[in-house]
Amino acid sequence: MLMTRAHIARIVFALGLIIAAAPFTSPGFALLAGIALGLTLPHPFPHASSRWTTRLLQSSIVGLGFGMNLSRVLEAGRAGFLYTALGIVLVIAFGLLLGHLLRIARNIRLLISAGTAICGGSAIAALGPLLGANSEEMTVSLGAVFLLNSVALFVFPKIGAAAGLTQTQFGLWSALAIHDTSSVIGATLQYGAAALAVGATVKLARALWIVPVSFGAAAWRKSNAPIRIPWFILLFCAAAALNTVLPPAAAPALAVLKTLAISALSVTLFLIGSTVSRTALRRVGPRPLLHALLLWLAVATVSFTLIRSGRLPL
Repeated sequence: MLMTRAHIARIVFALGLIIAAAPFTSPGFALLAGIALGLTLPHPFPHASSRWTTRLLQSSIVGLGFGMNLSRVLEAGRAGFLYTALGIVLVIAFGLLLGHLLRIARNIRLLISAGTAICGGSAIAALGPLLGANSEEMTVSLGAVFLLNSVALFVFPKIGAAAGLTQTQFGLWSALAIHDTSSVIGATLQYGAAALAVGATVKLARALWIVPVSFGAAAWRKSNAPIRIPWFILLFCAAAALNTVLPPAAAPALAVLKTLAISALSVTLFLIGSTVSRTALRRVGPRPLLHALLLWLAVATVSFTLIRSGRLPL
């Protein structure tokens, strides 16, 4: 009996998960493999994949905490707080103005602006119900952000290396200019351990702003939808605390947990990449994609210039 495209998609999807979870697979390759699957075959498990993406991402972030020093985590988070607060206000304001000039629908320009300013898909998923966004608006916003997020994972390490950014500089730039936590971690992981520590910490500090921004959106739209609180960030800090206080004898076990976290991140990126389908790209449309692209380029260029010149130190 001949296999249908659905059967082939299930087999390829299963093989992709196995390869993504392998210790020799880089996060970038896992994302690329997922995109190749999404563009060529129908997704066999779209709903289950969506649920597991969030769980695996949060678990991988917590696991990476077992390889970090708590004092350095707190120092980076404290130093990046001012940049984060000021950056979120400026990016959202500019994004709304740009969206208005491009005649983007209100909810879409709000979601893309918040996704760029805070933490990509997580911010969009949290704010969408509070704003009363429909499924089309959510799909368009998520599609635009995820597409650029995928590009950043590949492009940022190359730009950072060509410009001679230090690991600290690159980690800060990634945290400020890449949308999603998954791609921040994937990009900084390629650059070095110090870049990963700075990038992950500052990015998670940004993710905490989902809470006050969500309360503001709920009050503005008089919404009763539940507000999502990223509790996993506290678990990340707890993991870093354990890594800091446990004796050297625990180092091998903690190293195993960190390795598992990196594998979970690769699987997460494979799942994210598999959602980039031709249908999703068509639904995004040129104007929302242009809005997301121009806003992202502005954020990336300004933050890169300030960091490289030393005007935005950590």
